[in-house]
Amino acid sequence: MTTPGERKRKWNWRIWLGFLLAVAAVPGYFLFFARFPITRNVPWASWLMFAAAGRLLWVGVRRAFASPEVYHGRIAGPIVAVLSLGAAGLFGYATLYASRQLPVAAGAPRVGDKAPEFTLTDTSGNRMALSTLLSEPMPGMEGVKPRGVLLVFYRGYW
Repeated sequence: MTTPGERKRKWNWRIWLGFLLAVAAVPGYFLFFARFPITRNVPWASWLMFAAAGRLLWVGVRRAFASPEVYHGRIAGPIVAVLSLGAAGLFGYATLYASRQLPVAAGAPRVGDKAPEFTLTDTSGNRMALSTLLSEPMPGMEGVKPRGVLLVFYRGYW
């Protein structure tokens, strides 16, 4: 309740919008951005969200301390700013350090090695073995046997 001489303070929306943006950056990466290699391998979109959140929080906290008679947020502002910084720090640890600590695949074939025999399902649902790919002619090129098969492995977060 305000006294007759006091003005009603304004809601400091920048603090709360910055906090929500920082909190949304973490699940947003795992639920949406991790689907696409351009935003999964280098999480630039999430870092942009954290940067925008940091800017909003900085402006909001500065306003709260510069004009406490006008804006709310002197108590909540620093608390949510520290929580947002903690979320950004944990995200940075997970994406920049922990994801690079995956174990080395010691038994994986090297470039030029002969691949072990395997069977996979093609896009039509048919089972296809490596030996079949190497022995049968390619469709549309009867009489010409393939010389090899190119295997491409993508390192991912699955």
